[in-house]
Amino acid sequence: MIVKSFLENIKSFFSNSQNSIHKARNEIKVINYKNSDLVVKSFKIPNFINRFIYTFFKSSKAKKSYEYALKISEFTPKPVGFIEFYKNFLLKDSYFVSEKFDYDFTIREPLLDKDFFQKDDIIKAFAKFTYSLHEAQIFHLDFSPGNILIKKVDGNFIFKIVDINRMKFLDLDIDLRMKNFAKLWAKDEDLEIIIKEYAKISSQNEKELIEKALNLSHKHKAKINLKKRLRGQKVVD
Repeated sequence: MIVKSFLENIKSFFSNSQNSIHKARNEIKVINYKNSDLVVKSFKIPNFINRFIYTFFKSSKAKKSYEYALKISEFTPKPVGFIEFYKNFLLKDSYFVSEKFDYDFTIREPLLDKDFFQKDDIIKAFAKFTYSLHEAQIFHLDFSPGNILIKKVDGNFIFKIVDINRMKFLDLDIDLRMKNFAKLWAKDEDLEIIIKEYAKISSQNEKELIEKALNLSHKHKAKINLKKRLRGQKVVD
């Protein structure tokens, strides 16, 4: 009943909250309710065509986020629920709610800072976490640094993934596994450490995996930087 009450009044809770932690295409806020911190993601209102598609043919991003979180609960913050609002029979607003995971940092920080405390330990642990995702047949299509949360507990690093409405569930071959690392935008030397650990865990050929991962990472960076040049934006190494 508590969850139902929160969801039914979510528009009011969301608009009254000033605790926004991300605002771009979608907005994310942390809202305290009944002494629990909840993370609420408000999805951008789809254009007319997508409103029609999400109403009649495909699950909304909020619904997919909830269903995927239930399916991979070991790897993501605990889901609470989702709710959709319709106007003129078509999907308009939608929200996904999960419990707040009190992470210490994301994988972005150790990848950007060469002097980050225990950097090598963290990225090796990250390799093990990613391997466990792949072995569970999980291919996160938005496996970017900001979507990988890390918390240190009793000397161990706990990882959780967020922004999970775009995922595939399948047997991953080596090419797909290495492709999953491309969006990290990692430096070559850091990616090599990650892939060496991954190769050791998976009993794969280290040289082959490193070559594949670096090639896919370089291609991804070149593609994104080309788009930035065309838009007159700053290119990032």
